[in-house]
Amino acid sequence: MTPYIRILLAFLLAGSASLELSAQPLTLTLDEVVQLAREQSIAGKQAATLQKTNYWKYRSFLADFKPQLSLDGSLPGFTRSFVEVQQPDGTVAFQPVSNNNSTLNLSLNQNIPLTGGSVFVQHQLQRFDNFLNRSTLYNGIPFAVGLSQPLFRFNLMKWDRQTEPLRYAESNQQYIEALEKVSLDAMSLYFDLLVAQVNLQIAETNRANNDTLFVIAQHKLTMGKISRNDLLQLQLSVLNARKDVASARQTAEVASLNLRSFLNLRNAASDQPRPLILGIPNQLTTFLIDIRQAVTEAFANRSDAIGFRRQLLEAQRDVEKARRENGINATLNAAFGLSNRGVRPIDVYTRPQDREFVEIQFTVPIMTWGRAQARTETARANQELALQTVEQSKRNFEQQIYTQVTLLDMLRQQVQLTAEADQIAQSRYQIAQDRFKLSDLSVTDLGIATQEKDRARRDAILALRDYWQSFYTLRLLTLYDFERNQKIN
Repeated sequence: MTPYIRILLAFLLAGSASLELSAQPLTLTLDEVVQLAREQSIAGKQAATLQKTNYWKYRSFLADFKPQLSLDGSLPGFTRSFVEVQQPDGTVAFQPVSNNNSTLNLSLNQNIPLTGGSVFVQHQLQRFDNFLNRSTLYNGIPFAVGLSQPLFRFNLMKWDRQTEPLRYAESNQQYIEALEKVSLDAMSLYFDLLVAQVNLQIAETNRANNDTLFVIAQHKLTMGKISRNDLLQLQLSVLNARKDVASARQTAEVASLNLRSFLNLRNAASDQPRPLILGIPNQLTTFLIDIRQAVTEAFANRSDAIGFRRQLLEAQRDVEKARRENGINATLNAAFGLSNRGVRPIDVYTRPQDREFVEIQFTVPIMTWGRAQARTETARANQELALQTVEQSKRNFEQQIYTQVTLLDMLRQQVQLTAEADQIAQSRYQIAQDRFKLSDLSVTDLGIATQEKDRARRDAILALRDYWQSFYTLRLLTLYDFERNQKIN
């Protein structure tokens, strides 16, 4: 063998070895799949991103109630044009202007949630340059303090301080619920693949058994111990078993692709996807669930319970808003400070003069043709509807908890019964197969034993799926882990 052929064979063997290594099966349990889904699935990442958005929204809300320091102005404010100037005799003359009017304003503002008003502290400096006569003037406010206070008006800030913390707490619980929903979806896809793999295993076992039994039946036919009809029935079973294998394999591949996509399992373009082998989660932990505790935890943890309180507060807020805005609306604006002018910036700060400003703006509705009453009554009707809706939602919520707790206990017993039935059916089929080999059982009875074996195995897996679905649904509804007896954070 030449050296070139040896090198080529070495590369081929290395390539086949790497291919076998990349195609090694990946064994996963239900807990591992759920954890992978929470950490790296797109749905889990979307929930985390949404929670981050809600966090910064709440931080923005809190910042609105803290002092805000800002600098604004126009620098420069250059103008060159002709402006209309009315003369003493009533005629109009267009005079040329060329100036720069620059302003800087430094202000510190603070909202007052208790009253709905705001106070400010201000410092302002203005410079005016007239380029036509080459003169410069300064005007400024060295110091000013002011107040803007609504009178007899709706105070939105007071209500926001009650509703926004609830909304943020609601979003935190929604994030936990979203992760639990991811766990529930991962569990569903897990069992879709597990059921498909069990069906494929059943189909392959039946195909192998039918092939063996068909060979035995052919020998029995030559010996006269079986009829031609029974042999054809076994041959038909062989063909059906082969079709079942092909169908089950396709279903398993689709289920595997769906689970991989949900878990965001990526492979390099040159790698083959590793086959997934799922364990059967038949080790159930026995724990008692008190229905009253489940309901209490649900109303303490779920975002819906927080949402109920927020909805009632918002309905009460809307009633007060309608009542306040239908009456006298007034706003008190007041300011006190110092101001001055001069040809130099220092002149603004030399012996400044007092500067006062006070005004009350008001609106008094006189004739509204019943509009004010209609708005108020509409808000009260909406409040009553909100009370009724929340009450009905609470009852439906409690009913869901009762149903899931009862269902979980029943399904735990169902898992035990189907597991026992599966063992009995497997043993019965083995006995039936041995009896058929000894010519002590008909083909029809063997077919019945095969069907009962397959049905018992599928029922056991489906019972497990129903149990775990109820288990994760109860976690989602209560945000409480009854297995570990702790809240889900």
